[in-house]
Amino acid sequence: MKQFFNNQNLDQIRQFGTFFGLIALCLLFTILSPYFFTTSNLLNVAQQSSIIAVISVGMTFVIITAGIDLSVGSVLAFSGVVMASVLHAGLPIPIGIIVGLGVGFSCGLLNGLLVSYGKIPPFIATLGMMSIARGAGLWFTDGRPISGFDDSFRYLATGEIFYIPVPVIIMIVVYVIAHLILTKTKMGRYTYAIGGNEKAAVLSGINIKLYLNIIYGIAGLLSALGAVMLTARLNSAQPIAGIMYELDAIAATVIGGTSLFGGKGTVIGTLIGALIIGVLRNGLNLLGVSSFIQQIVIGSVIIGAILLDTNLKMKKN
Repeated sequence: MKQFFNNQNLDQIRQFGTFFGLIALCLLFTILSPYFFTTSNLLNVAQQSSIIAVISVGMTFVIITAGIDLSVGSVLAFSGVVMASVLHAGLPIPIGIIVGLGVGFSCGLLNGLLVSYGKIPPFIATLGMMSIARGAGLWFTDGRPISGFDDSFRYLATGEIFYIPVPVIIMIVVYVIAHLILTKTKMGRYTYAIGGNEKAAVLSGINIKLYLNIIYGIAGLLSALGAVMLTARLNSAQPIAGIMYELDAIAATVIGGTSLFGGKGTVIGTLIGALIIGVLRNGLNLLGVSSFIQQIVIGSVIIGAILLDTNLKMKKN
């Protein structure tokens, strides 16, 4: 029995369990609602999940290092309003997007510097950035949304390529790149090493500070990419956007099997976690369940995932 519960088997059980959980949810809502299992609704679920899914990739990298990023929602809002102001100034769309991505990356990089060089716990550093970025976005716009963009920009949310919504394609590209980084590159190996045993990673010659800065920078960059997608979708950049997105990103990451203790996780699992949250919300909406009850359900799923992660870790030890 002990041999069965080795690290590899437990990880496989967790990954397959998450996948079959998604399938079970889809079957349940298919039975309960005739509108769920339709092509248009399934594409709608994927499109609605795409923004959180993209942000969750950055969160996955951070949590694998045994860190946390509470600032992703606020960074999304700040990046979005800065990008929107550039677009409204008449500059080309690529320039506006690059500026927005640069703001997000800079916020993430500052988080990394505070964690690596400032020795501030990630929870506190990113909590501070959450307040700073939110306040900066509100100050920058005087609390007002910036609305009205060209159709060419809105194509990033409303367009389709071979009948697949552009946001879903963006999500797929991000996940493919992230998966390759984590599984095929030195940075991926170092990310797991930092979260698995930071002291051993230092003794192995890994530049911990450099890679933490890059990882938190990636989280900020992907938050800004989420801002691009959200702004195009709403045709508006709002300084109050992204509230509670950090909760959804953490939930998708943890539900997908990334350990809060660090050193373990996959972006494929995170994608499944993000889809589980999207399916839950969509299915409950179709059944007319209150949004307040939906929050209770999502919170319960998060607690269940963390309890499972803790129990699996105890079995390994």
